[in-house]
Amino acid sequence: MTRLPRSVLDMAIDTLPAATAPTTTVAPPKLVSRALLLRFVSVIGSSIGFYLPLSVMPMFADQSGSGGGAGLATVTLLLATVACELVTPRLVGRVGYRWALALGLVLLGAPTAVLMVSGDPGVILVVSAVRGAGFAICVVAGGAITAALIPADRRGEGLALVGIVSGIPGLLALPAGVWAATRFGFTPVFVVTTVAPLLALVSVPGLPRRAASAPHLAASAPRRGVLGSLRNPALARPATIFAASTAAVGVLVTFLPLATRGQATWVATAALFIQPASSTVSRWIAGRIGDRRGQACLLAPGLILSAAGMAAFVCTSTPAAVLAGALVFGTGFGVLQNATLTLMYTRVAAREEGAVSAIWNAAYDLGMAAGAFCAGLTVTHLGYPATFALTAAVLLPALALVRRDRTSR
Repeated sequence: MTRLPRSVLDMAIDTLPAATAPTTTVAPPKLVSRALLLRFVSVIGSSIGFYLPLSVMPMFADQSGSGGGAGLATVTLLLATVACELVTPRLVGRVGYRWALALGLVLLGAPTAVLMVSGDPGVILVVSAVRGAGFAICVVAGGAITAALIPADRRGEGLALVGIVSGIPGLLALPAGVWAATRFGFTPVFVVTTVAPLLALVSVPGLPRRAASAPHLAASAPRRGVLGSLRNPALARPATIFAASTAAVGVLVTFLPLATRGQATWVATAALFIQPASSTVSRWIAGRIGDRRGQACLLAPGLILSAAGMAAFVCTSTPAAVLAGALVFGTGFGVLQNATLTLMYTRVAAREEGAVSAIWNAAYDLGMAAGAFCAGLTVTHLGYPATFALTAAVLLPALALVRRDRTSR
């Protein structure tokens, strides 16, 4: 057999296509895990338990002969929620996230059963206070667990997904509670409110143990605590920006139905549906954009959209303007919801998620309360259109915080 000269072989080899080294593509981290799916169960349970009776409790108090107690029940619920949100991280440090979440679900659901046998005004207030404490524990402890279960590279998208999971039940439960109470009475509402959070308890043991499966869920309390974290400008600025937008929500949900009394009844109902619906959608979009381009770049657009939407409510006599305002404001608010929360989580070390959750949720509740309270003082003197315009104007100074946040980091 004749062998080819070495030079011929070399020439033949040179004509072959060059071999390329195998390329490896790093797949993005998995977003939805089994533990996160189990966490969704408690998210849905707590959302139904909070929102289903939210508008029913004032109706129940009014029917029980306590006209003043109708508003007082909501105020009690809100104040108890804020107070417990600030101390829940300390509770978590003592008993752990899973036990704290279980306690919150029990406190949110079980006390409602008392209302099926008593409508005494004092009982209503006590039940409201205990339920507020339970909800605070659920959102703070549960929020910290959620943050630990989401990959850091996809945290914005993951938190947006959680916002959708919690937002849709709340969106449906709020009007459903009023409809059911009007059609079937209060008892069915109270039964579902009691059962939904308690059923969610079955998912808690499946959540990862803080020391083993989830390294973020460390055994000790948050390093700086809530007050220490509030002194951190990197957290205080996004929280303040978010509180400004939630103040506008408080004005909207409190006074829009009153401001549109001269219109068809569907106008306010549709606007109050469009606003949270658009917020839910924009949270998802903001989460995906923020993970790619950074959360800080979304703060200014969120504020501008919120202010523009609020300004549209000046035209309360025009249904199209009211609905458009709800859409634009809801979009901006959803962007701020996701961007501020994600930004705050990325600026803390492990074990401080509880403090972030407490601060963010307290900003939500305190902002809404402050907005409704301050607008109540001005609306009698300025009227509804001027109050909405003033609310829109108050949002704009928060842009200075956005600029300061960019230049300081």
